[in-house]
Amino acid sequence: MQNSALELDSISTPGIPVALPKLERQRLHDTVVEHLRNLIVEAVLPPGTKLNERELCETLGISRTPLREALKVLAAEGLIDIAPNRGASVSKMSETETRETFELMSGLEALSGELACERITPVEVAEIKALHYAMLACKAQNDLPGYYSRNQAIHNKINEAARNSVLHQTYLGLNRRLQALRFKSNFRPEKWDRAAHDHDEMVKALEARDGKRLAAILRQHLLDKRDAVLNMPPASARALAEKPDNQ
Repeated sequence: MQNSALELDSISTPGIPVALPKLERQRLHDTVVEHLRNLIVEAVLPPGTKLNERELCETLGISRTPLREALKVLAAEGLIDIAPNRGASVSKMSETETRETFELMSGLEALSGELACERITPVEVAEIKALHYAMLACKAQNDLPGYYSRNQAIHNKINEAARNSVLHQTYLGLNRRLQALRFKSNFRPEKWDRAAHDHDEMVKALEARDGKRLAAILRQHLLDKRDAVLNMPPASARALAEKPDNQ
């Protein structure tokens, strides 16, 4: 496969840039990054897990080059740690780091909500409502991964509607480190129910363009997630993660 890519790279057609091989490699790179990120977020690869390159290559059906490129991206996002002569492992956040990161994210989410209520369009509100209903449908089916992906899309759209590029980039960078913990915060049914109720209230506040109300909901929503994660016994979290209903 590498030889054919090199051959294609050597072909020169006047007026037509030879970019197809690079595009294909980029798609593979993005796919591997997204797949590994999901495995980490959904606790298939729990914090502290050593990542065996040979096993991952065999499982994913790829060579070591795209895998190592993907690991570098995930390391930059803070999802994995790469140590010389020790390889890569899934990052673990300390209790203090978890608490402080959730507290900072609660402030970013609150600001996003307040600004979004000033700047969001009716079309964007309709998109968020559609995602909300799809999210609740996943919850009714006990589909936590499906629920979480739509949940995150809602939070991302609120952040985008704030129309503040610095806030958006800061939010994205910090949120990547919290995704696995935000997913984990819904392992207990009562916490999941509370999170879904919060989203009902978020939609109402958005429709009313009540920025103060939405900011307050989002701030408390993140602090509740912080508490759910910090108060969850590790053994209970592992047991819940392994339940078939959560897959």
